[in-house]
Amino acid sequence: MKTEAAVSREGIAFPLIETVDIETPRAGEVLVRVVASGICHTDLSAHAGGKRGGLTPKPIVLGHEGAGIVEDIGGGVTTLKIGDHVVMSGNSCGVCPSCRRNYPSYCHEVLPRNFGGLRPDGSSALRKGGERIFGQFFGQSSFARYAIAPERTAVKVPDDMPLEVLAPLGCGVITGTGAVINSLGVGAGDSIAVFGVGGVGLSAVMAARIVGATHIIAVDINPARLALALDLGATALVNPSERNPAETIKEITRYGANYSLNTTQVPEIWDAAIGCLTMRGVAGFVTAPRGAWTPALFPMLATGKSIKGILGGDAAPQTFIPMLAEYYRQGRLPLERLIRFYRFDDIAVAFQDTSAGETVKPVLRMD
Repeated sequence: MKTEAAVSREGIAFPLIETVDIETPRAGEVLVRVVASGICHTDLSAHAGGKRGGLTPKPIVLGHEGAGIVEDIGGGVTTLKIGDHVVMSGNSCGVCPSCRRNYPSYCHEVLPRNFGGLRPDGSSALRKGGERIFGQFFGQSSFARYAIAPERTAVKVPDDMPLEVLAPLGCGVITGTGAVINSLGVGAGDSIAVFGVGGVGLSAVMAARIVGATHIIAVDINPARLALALDLGATALVNPSERNPAETIKEITRYGANYSLNTTQVPEIWDAAIGCLTMRGVAGFVTAPRGAWTPALFPMLATGKSIKGILGGDAAPQTFIPMLAEYYRQGRLPLERLIRFYRFDDIAVAFQDTSAGETVKPVLRMD
């Protein structure tokens, strides 16, 4: 069949919508009619060919926060049926040691299965005439009206919830909430400083409130995002352009924060994310710093502090996404506060707004 898809090609500023051919699902796959797809900075980087994007071939259909309705299933699919509502998340093999321990974000095939644009057998579900279009980005390529996804990638969610609101659960929200709940293990009475309150950071703020953290300190230079963080559960705000963040956080918490989560690439903020911690505090991070930043290792040794890399919130999407959907139903994870909706045809505008920081979480509506 044919579908409209936003194709990223070399030399163009934004993905352009084209009509492409999409296969019927093979064994172990499902065809999803995409209702909505979130946009995150990984999509921007992959389109531009940056450090992460250099792993991604072109022409390709990006998109990795898709949500929609199953319209067809391939042979051997047992956990999904036609008509099921699903949120799509990252791809993984399911059999390596990490997958067997329920850490699919650390799958030993994570790079080719998510950034390579092809199935493990080297095929793609997308073509345009005789041209191959790479189409397995994060196992979904959801910047399209239809997507082929492995059964393992598509997570069933209740059909009475708005898919356009649940779409960001697949990457940005699962990363921020999972970092707090799974990776750092923040608990009642703990303190956490969140550096950078975009989609991931604000998700972390909401998760910290859910688990009962006493001090939830939002750090950003954007006053509007700080105000939103306060509404979503932050107990204190710090603007690094006005105050030294590490010293201010120690004043707020008396001894320093138990945890920090860094969503930024600014080297000075990396220093602050470690410097704000109490003895044996843990600094989590979800992206790498710009330049040749080096941690001050002896002070970390002397205080027992550690830094922890986090992918996908250390979460297993098949169990964690339904839990997050239930938090949304209960009003404890108000995702709609993060989202600005765009028509699929306006994907260029959505890319521009994301790059400029004009929107926290852009979501494309396909209809």
